[in-house]
Amino acid sequence: MTYDRLACANCAGPVSEGRCRVCRANRERLQQQGPLGGLSPVALLTLLVLLVAAVALVAAHQPA
Repeated sequence: MTYDRLACANCAGPVSEGRCRVCRANRERLQQQGPLGGLSPVALLTLLVLLVAAVALVAAHQPA
């Protein structure tokens, strides 16, 4: 989940606005995680399976 959709439990404002110190701390933490940091483990596993399947498909079509 991206921080632009999160609501702060401390000030009830959007985390992306950084109204309070809790918002700013959570926004910073989410930004440091990187693009895949917000994905669930199931989504990461699905991406990994799709990547392995794509590599296997390409390898099967290589001429001998």
